[in-house]
Order: sequence, then structure tokens, then C-alpha cells
Amino acid sequence: QVQLVESGGGLVQAGGSLRLSCVASGRTFSSYAMGWFRQAPGKEREFVAAITWSGGNTYYADSVKGRFIISRDNAKNTLFLQMNSLKPEDTAVYYCAATGDNYYYPQLRMAQSYDHWGQGTQVTVSS
Repeated sequence: QVQLVESGGGLVQAGGSLRLSCVASGRTFSSYAMGWFRQAPGKEREFVAAITWSGGNTYYADSVKGRFIISRDNAKNTLFLQMNSLKPEDTAVYYCAATGDNYYYPQLRMAQSYDHWGQGTQVTVSS
């Protein structure tokens, strides 16, 4: 089992940056592929970015490609999402998720591929 706790959300103006963190409990973090998803009010949860267990492969939604960077520090059991050039449409609750299965693309784009979820952190981008 792994428990995930996100932090780093907040209110930022359009064009600004935020860095989200997701700390995982347990000693097997390095064996999990990780993802970030987001959910805006009235909308379905959508894929943002994912990273394989080693960090060797990363995947992004088209809407964030070139602006967001996913990374991980396996020594610190931590997943990151650096968000730059934020837009009002990035406003959502952001969730990190983990899967112990050896998934790559396209499975890592799908929420049902993940076994463990954090509680979410709110990101609000004002125009």
C-alpha cells in the first residue's frame, strides 16, 4: 500500500508558476509509475502528466505540453509537477496517483490504471 499527500496548490495570476509536490509513504515508491490528474468543477477528471518508475519516460496532455514538467525524486519518495505559464483554464483540483503495474503509454493516461490516489490540492489561476 502507498499513501499519497499533495501540496503546493494555491492562487496565482495567469502567466505565473506553481510547483506541486506529492509525498508517498512506504518503501516501494520507486517501483510505482506516477501520474497527475486534475478535475475542474462540473468536468470529468482528466490526465495531466505521467512518469514511469525510473523517470525515464514522461507523458503529457496536449493542453499542458511545453508548460508543465513532471519529475520525481525516488530517494525522497516525492513526485513533482512544475507548472509554468499558467492559464485560467488550468484551474482545478490536482491529484497525484500511483500504479504498481508496469504500465507505459497509453495506459498511464487512463485514470483506471492507477490504484492509489491522493486527496488533491486546489490550483486557482486568476485572469
